[in-house]
Amino acid sequence: MWYIWLILAGVFLIVEIMTVGFLIFWLAIGSLFAMLTSFFTDNIFIQTTVFVISSSILLFATKPFVKKFAQNKSPIKTNVYSIIGKTGIVTTEIDSMHATGQIKVNGEIWSAASQNNSIIPKGNEVKVLEVKGVKAIVTPVKILSNS
Repeated sequence: MWYIWLILAGVFLIVEIMTVGFLIFWLAIGSLFAMLTSFFTDNIFIQTTVFVISSSILLFATKPFVKKFAQNKSPIKTNVYSIIGKTGIVTTEIDSMHATGQIKVNGEIWSAASQNNSIIPKGNEVKVLEVKGVKAIVTPVKILSNS
């Protein structure tokens, strides 16, 4: 009967590889415990009981541990969200009334608008507050004089 438990453990491991959760792995370990039990007794009821109890204990005992490592507490900001909070340089004067303005952030050129519809001259340093559509909404960090 041991070979049935071994095959069952292999099937559980294959299914675990195909899923994203960390649940079926414990059934495979429970199957291995039942296989070890089959070396001592031929009683299928005892073997099944060992399988169910060991799988349940492993599942509930390790659930908090697995949950702690499975959660990503600080996701990495990508794409549009990666520029929020960063500073950039105005490359084309920002004038919200005429819908013009560009900034350079992290080596990329973005269309920009000022937060309070003010004009921000070229060369000024700005901070990106948010992104609306394809425009970065900015506020000046340091205003350079035009003279």
